[in-house]
Amino acid sequence: MAMDQAHDDAQMGFLDHLEELRRRLFISVVAILVAAIVLFVNKDWVFDAILFGPRNTDFISYRAWCALSHAIGSGDALCVEKISYELINTTMLGNFSAHIIVSVVGGLILAFPVLIHQGWAFVRPALKSGERTAARGAGLASSVLFAMGVAFGYYLIAPLSLQFLGNYELGDVASRIAVMSYVKTVASITLAAGLVFQLPVVVFFLSKAGLVTAPMLKSYRRHALVGILALSAVITPPDVTSQILVSMPVLLLYEMGIWIARRQDKRRAR
Repeated sequence: MAMDQAHDDAQMGFLDHLEELRRRLFISVVAILVAAIVLFVNKDWVFDAILFGPRNTDFISYRAWCALSHAIGSGDALCVEKISYELINTTMLGNFSAHIIVSVVGGLILAFPVLIHQGWAFVRPALKSGERTAARGAGLASSVLFAMGVAFGYYLIAPLSLQFLGNYELGDVASRIAVMSYVKTVASITLAAGLVFQLPVVVFFLSKAGLVTAPMLKSYRRHALVGILALSAVITPPDVTSQILVSMPVLLLYEMGIWIARRQDKRRAR
């Protein structure tokens, strides 16, 4: 009888956890939907001012690159004087589908702090007091890093990629890009950059669990350097300045991860 009662209590606790998870997921989905609806309603501003911003020669990133190019004595090497590619819609649902994708991805980006908070609220009761203290501020750091990554992807990687890929010439073939392809490129780059900037937070929790150490990360530093440089060479124009602009922040994130892992190693050694 006692064993049956203990089993019922354990099962009830498991069901309670499932109910709590369902509630946290529901709040997260609602937050994404609310943000997506707001963006969907403000279609003109979202597309003209944000999504199609890199198609204008007076985009803030282009002006900054041009000023940097003049400052380092490279003349107009990094200046964007014209946008030669055109956007077209080739399917009946193309524009509407692009509108939906942009709204959902934008809603996910705007609701990211809510998602982090809900995830932390679900995990927090299972942590010990010391673990809660050690992880304090991780949610805020994750949200800030994600915002920095999104800005990095939107203002740097996406414009460089669009200029390089959109203006890539093959004979006399004109560059007419489907609007869905443009939307997917900008959305995927921006969202991926935000997730990549979560590297220090991921390293923090992995090092807390003992799965990652500073010597381990140091041993893969050369591999990471080669991978980052190769990626930056693919998505940027073939000039050293652009590749450095893209690769340096990611390399700094990797070094930050090593520093975080080293601190955790020292704490475990005490």
